[in-house]
Amino acid sequence: MSGVFNILVVGIGGQGVMTAADIIAHAAIAEGLDVKKTEVAGMAQRGGVVTSHVRIGKQVLSPAITPGEADIMLAFEPAEALRWVSHMRPGATVMVNSYPQSPPVVSIGLFDYPEAPEQQLRDSPVNVISFDAGQMAIELGDRRLVNSIMLGAIAPHLRLNEASLKQALLGRFQSKGERLLALNDQAYQAGHSEAEVAA
Repeated sequence: MSGVFNILVVGIGGQGVMTAADIIAHAAIAEGLDVKKTEVAGMAQRGGVVTSHVRIGKQVLSPAITPGEADIMLAFEPAEALRWVSHMRPGATVMVNSYPQSPPVVSIGLFDYPEAPEQQLRDSPVNVISFDAGQMAIELGDRRLVNSIMLGAIAPHLRLNEASLKQALLGRFQSKGERLLALNDQAYQAGHSEAEVAA
């Protein structure tokens, strides 16, 4: 890997934003790369907005991504993707779970949910890949599988060996039984396949 690769992970508390960032970081460490990570959680346990910066390379000096320099965004919620699109470099890839989930600041009336956030994203100079990971997780039997689905979807776009990412993900479930391990493996593969179709 030459230079530093910048990954922005965004969403709503409870969607697994920090977990996804941790898994990506562990995959990079397993490949002998330097990793710096930082997070901002606004009432994460109550559904507030959550953002994580992950920077990987041979040597990384700062954990924060400079606006306009993010290479990849993994967005668990479309409005959050739109909110952070200014951090992306032109031509960057934005992988979006299209299922909308309003944070509390919207539900209590402090802010309006943006109109057609996906279309606004597509009007930006980025490559948008979007699909309904929420519905896929429901069909697989557990809403919490969105995390594994989204990691499978983003895997081909990271500058990491896909086997490292999958191992870092499944390593989280090694001690939790074969059923959960197999279910997350299935979710990862489903996300991988769906993103190829949606691209």
